[in-house]
Amino acid sequence: MATSETEKKYLSQAEASGFLSRLVAYTKLSGPGWLQSAITLGGGSLASSLFLGVLAGYSLLWLQPMAIILGIIMLSAISHVTLSTGQSPFTSINNEINPVLGWGWAIATIMANIVWCLPQFSLGTAAVTQNLLPEFNNTGGKVLICAFMLGTAFLVVRAYDKGSTGVKIFDLILKIMVGIVVISFFGVVIKLSTSGQANWNEIASGFVPNFSLFSTPADVYLPFLEQTGEFKSFWEEKIVGLQQDVMISAAATAVGINMTFFMPFVLLRRKWGREHRGLAKFDLWTALLIPYIVATSCVVIAAGTRFNGKPESAFNNDGGIHANLEKGYTSLVKARAELEWEKNKFDALAPIQQDAVLESLPEADQQLAAMLVKRDAFNLAESLESLFESKAFSHYIFGIGVLGMALSTIIILMTINGHAICEVLGKSHSGNTFLGGALLAGLGVLGPFFWNDAAFWLAVPTSILGFTLIPVAYLSFFLLMNNLQVLGRERPTGLARILWNIFMLISLSVMGIAAMYVAWNKTWGIVPFGKIALISFGILMLIGHFTLKNKKLIKKVDGLEMKLKRISEQFASKSAN
Repeated sequence: MATSETEKKYLSQAEASGFLSRLVAYTKLSGPGWLQSAITLGGGSLASSLFLGVLAGYSLLWLQPMAIILGIIMLSAISHVTLSTGQSPFTSINNEINPVLGWGWAIATIMANIVWCLPQFSLGTAAVTQNLLPEFNNTGGKVLICAFMLGTAFLVVRAYDKGSTGVKIFDLILKIMVGIVVISFFGVVIKLSTSGQANWNEIASGFVPNFSLFSTPADVYLPFLEQTGEFKSFWEEKIVGLQQDVMISAAATAVGINMTFFMPFVLLRRKWGREHRGLAKFDLWTALLIPYIVATSCVVIAAGTRFNGKPESAFNNDGGIHANLEKGYTSLVKARAELEWEKNKFDALAPIQQDAVLESLPEADQQLAAMLVKRDAFNLAESLESLFESKAFSHYIFGIGVLGMALSTIIILMTINGHAICEVLGKSHSGNTFLGGALLAGLGVLGPFFWNDAAFWLAVPTSILGFTLIPVAYLSFFLLMNNLQVLGRERPTGLARILWNIFMLISLSVMGIAAMYVAWNKTWGIVPFGKIALISFGILMLIGHFTLKNKKLIKKVDGLEMKLKRISEQFASKSAN
């Protein structure tokens, strides 16, 4: 559509013409949902899907669809509020709900952008050095790769700021790069099905929620655990801890807190209004939900079939551990050996003696370590070999796809951070302030140099941090959707309001309880950092509530005084006459 007014007229006509006309119009005008899809279908979701498949096979196929549905509910609420008021919710939350929630939402978004950029640069570097150009696997090569990614991302963000049409072309290229790996894994699943390697009864049962994996090991580990004797509890704790981290990571990468902050600006930039509320919701439920579920499920199925319960997948043809997995594998078996020998005694052994101890560990312990070792982009690319029947080609295809995912996510994270910095500073969302905010997120370029071990896995702890911040946004919008001062006549009423509240409460409760559990149990050495952070935030919320209440009371008193003053002046004027 040429203009905003033309678009609104087209929508109105489609609404009046019935369901099919409305469906066609919605399909033509969709867009923000696809942009949100580009954010969530990045390296984080790919890494999480990989580890879900590695650790639990098909058992956790239900997790990512559930997380994305809960997230879309809140994104739909954000769309409703933004399009009803015509402004960013940040000011509304600060003035009408609680300034601590508003500022917490903004600060958490900025933190998430910076932290999330770290694994994206690491992922991109890993894709190039492991899958595309192994000769660049050195410090100089990594510097060049990171400089290329940061420079490219900055140029695209700058073009976005200027409104350049070149952004659309580059965006299309990135979509093609991401689409290559998504289609490839879809092809892998088809190939696994036709060859009889994929058990569709097990796959179907994997979409049924099973929360027991948050506290007990997956069934595939039970035969191995029974052979570990007195060290069974050690391995159970390891397995459950990894399963928890990966489950949380997968939930966090579905809809992150930065996505909730970005959504209003996407809508406002398109000059959408009240007429677009139905379109915005349709856009989210189609353009975000469907691609995400298809893509992540295919990766989980491929990884589960290739790696889950198969310790031999960690070893090469010569019987040795794959070079890229050696450090992780050694760490696991070393932790097991230290438990038996006591750490001080084990550390006192000569390196050759330590190696002998590790090699002499029972087979069951070695097999568990091989199953639990953290795979990376190189290993996941091996899943494509069954499709292309060429090791080199599968690595090239996967490397291009992952590089596209990493680069597109970096661009969007930098864009979001530019908006966030402008919003908190009260500046126009353009120019030097916007670009400076974008470059702040670009500090993630340091990731490959400071976190160069298991770069692909870095997405998991990053997701955990982001996950604990999500309820801040969810609570903000639950309260905002029920606030008459903000929405006025646009606040849902009757059955619509009941349904909104039911679905939002479900989303808030599930994500909030899980996030609080994670945060409450996080420590910083011996310091219970998570408990301190949650209690401190609760106290700040109370302070913010009473501060805002007092501010509103002062405004009312001031307004009453002005009214009394006018009445007094009118009375005095009449008396004088």
